[in-house]
Amino acid sequence: MTTSKPDIRSIPEPHDCRVLAVQVGHPFVIHLWEDRTRGELWVPSYEAASLTLLSDEFLRIASNNAVENGQRTFEFQAVTPGSHRLVFEKRMGWKFTAEDRRLFQIQAVNTPGS
Repeated sequence: MTTSKPDIRSIPEPHDCRVLAVQVGHPFVIHLWEDRTRGELWVPSYEAASLTLLSDEFLRIASNNAVENGQRTFEFQAVTPGSHRLVFEKRMGWKFTAEDRRLFQIQAVNTPGS
């Protein structure tokens, strides 16, 4: 099964877009709740020339053996200065459309002295 990634430039900016100010070359982290028992999976979309995914970790928080939910942590780094869009879509294995979406506007600036 292939999934197509959305063209992040065509996604309208919602009123709940989160703006993050970061420095180029310095990592930043985004945490999202994920319930893998239901088949949820957050899928990031971004311009690879502007942002780099450094790590993708899942910390299981559930207290019983039948449930697998927890916190998903994505670590990114801005490669170029400017304004970059980062879109997360909550995908379910059996659905063709995203169940939820989180949009981040990354404002990357060069570090002082560079």
